[in-house]
Amino acid sequence: MQKLVLGMFLILLLIPFSQSYSQEKTDTPSTLSVSLTSETPFVFQDSEGYTVVVGEVENNDSLSAVTNVVIQVKFYDDLDPNPLDINQGQTTLEVIPASGKSPYAIRSQTPNPNITQASVFLLGFDPSVSKQKGLSVYSNDVFYDTSLRFSGVLQNGGAPNTDTNVYLAFYDGFEPSRILGVSTIELGNVESNAEVPFEINEEIDPRAVGFLLFAESNIFNSDFVDVKIPPPQSMSKLVSISNVAVKDTNGNNLSEIKVGSTVNIVSKSVVEFSGKKIPAETPYTYYVQIKESGELPYVEFIGKFDGRFIGNQPQSQSIDWIPEKKGLFFIETFVWDRNNIPISEQGPFVLILVN
Repeated sequence: MQKLVLGMFLILLLIPFSQSYSQEKTDTPSTLSVSLTSETPFVFQDSEGYTVVVGEVENNDSLSAVTNVVIQVKFYDDLDPNPLDINQGQTTLEVIPASGKSPYAIRSQTPNPNITQASVFLLGFDPSVSKQKGLSVYSNDVFYDTSLRFSGVLQNGGAPNTDTNVYLAFYDGFEPSRILGVSTIELGNVESNAEVPFEINEEIDPRAVGFLLFAESNIFNSDFVDVKIPPPQSMSKLVSISNVAVKDTNGNNLSEIKVGSTVNIVSKSVVEFSGKKIPAETPYTYYVQIKESGELPYVEFIGKFDGRFIGNQPQSQSIDWIPEKKGLFFIETFVWDRNNIPISEQGPFVLILVN
């Protein structure tokens, strides 16, 4: 029987740090072949009060694999230069192939709400014999409502395996993306030329937009498969966006604007509730994304507006934009809740000419 182990802690119950939280990272010298990839690893407090640091390690050597990659994390508060806690761990993959990557997740040894900062250090690693690509992982169904339900198949194309694990490394929509957590499915012994189904049904961080699916055993590993997470099927769109327009500082509607001029992207939005009970307040973030028209649209500008719906009263939003180049642009608008989950359909497109 398959044993499912959640490598990260159930994330809908997690308490994220505020934006003021300081996330420090100290990398290894550039002369080393292994490095920490992210300047801002994902840091949060889990439901038990432990501080967890999640990131990724890269093997920059194009010829040799590495193993025994040891990562140390020091946890601090805002006042004392001495760490409150120190812990270390290893990467998810036992052997990182040449030019490959592996996530890691390390938490504090004790729960401590006073921890506000974390520094990450790469302590060392050893060269290793590469593992052959004897495993393949395939994605079947992905369903997301209040939790992620996912099934797949692991195929062993070679000799019998032991200590076989399938991993899901969840990432967010930032560029570059951050690893938010890693789930582990333990399959144990896998016979030669066998196909083993696996599945997961877990709560995940709502910021996750996809996950990297991969596997490793005592002798084999697999390629990484990028799986996108669909929008929550059960989510109802609460907010509608309308009357999107470009105005000058006097409130006049514009269809053409000049480079360097200040304009306002304005719209109206209404929140709707299907039930009888209407919350007193609904916090939201309104986003404007402006793209240059073309075969491969380039994002010229992203702005946001934080607000709160009071009951079901409509609201107006306004974001300033100063165009820096000429061309034809189209404007997209979105409303997300404070957990970065969309709660509206995309607003109507607006085209604007900059000359």
